[in-house]
Amino acid sequence: MTLDFIKISAQKTPLGLIVTLHGWGANAEDVASLLPHVNLHDYEFLLPNAPYPYPYSDNGRAWYDLRDDKMYEGLVASRQLLIDWLQSLPTTTGIPLSKTILTGFSQGGAMTLDVGLNLPLAGLAVMSGYLHPQVSTIEKRQFPPTLIMHGTQDQIVPLSAAIKSQQVAQSLGVPVEYHQFDAGHEINLAMLKVLRNFIIKLTNPEKR
Repeated sequence: MTLDFIKISAQKTPLGLIVTLHGWGANAEDVASLLPHVNLHDYEFLLPNAPYPYPYSDNGRAWYDLRDDKMYEGLVASRQLLIDWLQSLPTTTGIPLSKTILTGFSQGGAMTLDVGLNLPLAGLAVMSGYLHPQVSTIEKRQFPPTLIMHGTQDQIVPLSAAIKSQQVAQSLGVPVEYHQFDAGHEINLAMLKVLRNFIIKLTNPEKR
């Protein structure tokens, strides 16, 4: 398996690299449509498509299966594929992992926590995500700053999943910034504003 992706270059030498993982049934183009609202033109973006087809539409992709009879099928392969790809990015982009922020929505948010806590990244951002079961068993060490955002009206991934993610991450020693929004299972403009500020603080300390 390989990861194909959309690349959106910075307008000048990039301050950092932002990788965004889409949710179950979405694709990289869906993510790309949101980027004008993030307003981070000094950063390079890579938007990978998940490796598996989505079972309910031709255009959607999946990081692993979420159907009851196949729950988490494909996760192990996707995890390794994503780790290997992320570790190759400093060579292909010229941007070190220490200036790379991994972000994700829903299933992509779960992958962000799973993979991102195992790599020396600049930061992680999880929108409407959740924890994979084995994340709580990660050995304690220095972890990247992590932003967790969730809608209080989310009917797909309940708010309790975000609260659990926050609690487990903090118990591991992860520096967590947590925000709730009056929203459903979505990425809204308020979330994108918080995300923008989080990224700028990580990669441009003089603007703190």
